[in-house]
Amino acid sequence: MPEFEHDTIIDSRFLQTCDIPEAKPRIEVFTMVIFGGAGDLTRRKLLPSLFHLYKNDELPDGFAVLAFDKLSLDDHAYREAMKEALKTFDEEPVDDDKWDMFAGHVHYMKGFFEDDEKFVQLRRKVFEISRPASKGLPEVIYYMAVPPQVTPRVIEKLKAHNLCREVFNSRVVVEKPFGHDRQSAARLNKILTDAFDENQIYRIDHYLARDPVQNIIFFRFTNTIFEETWNRRYVDNVQITVAEDIGIEHRGTFYEQAGVVRDIVQNHIMQALGLIAMEAPIGFDADFVRDEKLKVLRSIRPLSENYIDRFMVRGQYGPGILGDSEVPGYRQEKDVASSSNTPTFFAGKFQVDNLRWAGVPFYIRTGKRMPKKVTEICIQFKRLPLRLFGRTCDVLEPNILVLTIQPDEKISLKFGVKYPYTNNQIYSANMIFSYREIFKTYLHRPYERVLLDLLLGDLTLFVREDTIEAMWGIVDPIIKRWEELPSKDFPNYAAGTWGPPEARQMVEQEGRSWVTV
Repeated sequence: MPEFEHDTIIDSRFLQTCDIPEAKPRIEVFTMVIFGGAGDLTRRKLLPSLFHLYKNDELPDGFAVLAFDKLSLDDHAYREAMKEALKTFDEEPVDDDKWDMFAGHVHYMKGFFEDDEKFVQLRRKVFEISRPASKGLPEVIYYMAVPPQVTPRVIEKLKAHNLCREVFNSRVVVEKPFGHDRQSAARLNKILTDAFDENQIYRIDHYLARDPVQNIIFFRFTNTIFEETWNRRYVDNVQITVAEDIGIEHRGTFYEQAGVVRDIVQNHIMQALGLIAMEAPIGFDADFVRDEKLKVLRSIRPLSENYIDRFMVRGQYGPGILGDSEVPGYRQEKDVASSSNTPTFFAGKFQVDNLRWAGVPFYIRTGKRMPKKVTEICIQFKRLPLRLFGRTCDVLEPNILVLTIQPDEKISLKFGVKYPYTNNQIYSANMIFSYREIFKTYLHRPYERVLLDLLLGDLTLFVREDTIEAMWGIVDPIIKRWEELPSKDFPNYAAGTWGPPEARQMVEQEGRSWVTV
């Protein structure tokens, strides 16, 4: 007799032999060409992340990095400049011996993005520093660390000089923002797909490159007790909070054009919502996962002007106190207009109109100059309909599952227990799982994780063309409505607070409240 005779055994073409995975996934030898290689993104994120991967022995022998930019530098001067940047921006002291070995893989080429002759030289340089991979051709990655308006020009030059297909096994990496609205995103996608195949295009959202975000899929679909209750029958509401305690830093010009909806809601938050609400993919192939996220985004109820006015809240921070320091308001920041109407805070309610989620509100809030930096997804389950033993004095708190993405990567579950030595008094306790404490291992920083997935050719957490346009389709009506009706009360929340009071009222009018973070 079988040990588990009541279990159902399903034979599916999607079930494969459970092979033991390699200790470390194999990365092919590669050459990374960074356009904007002397810029801020490269100095702060890309080179430090590549260096950390190198220190951890996660990069193959023979890799090469070629920075392409307009500054007059040679290899030696560029390497020294990047070493100084590492000392400035990295949290760890620089290991000089490791850096010297890493720097031997790093090269620099001066060039202007409009200069055709430089792209001819670029082709020769890439062949010179590259090694063939297992497929015969060099693996070449073009990283667009340039302003968004420059990306189309670079892509068109790569296409014109036959650097996209055939001559290399190539990939292209594009940073957000992916357009300014749905129409411009479609134009950018057309330029990209004219030059590269969709499976060569890696649109980066570094918020998704955190293990807790990726673990949402595993947590849901490998734990019966959660997957069976992950629906409208048991869930009262879902809340997504992306709070930052910093202001706009040095990005005044960018933020004046973008605002919080374009900067955070259109990409980070919509991607997180898609992961939380999606159905189980039929396999862990990248397109299977991305197909399910896209279905969720297409199921979000279209937003009318009346709905936006009622359930969407905008804010802009004024001067305030954060910690022990006074900080300026948004209108006092560098490169910001003194009468700016750019929102730095967003709160809103979205509805996912499908069988799993119909009637469950998804509350979203995000903003600058919040009391602390935190990214959390809260699933609040429905309260029991009756009080324990019929006692009217008992307060039954709902179960709340909290997935914390940053700064402390953890999962917590709130549930009721009896308080010791009391007369049946209920106490709400938290059961907490901490990544760092349990695994006691090095957790990759967001850009390190992005680069690893890129080098492995894993597209799962990169954004597909149709998903980009679907996300813009959701938020475009909000942006349009707010641009047509500028706010008359900005700034409407002090730095160091949780946004304007209307954000709290928007949730409370439905008998709910924001989960304390």
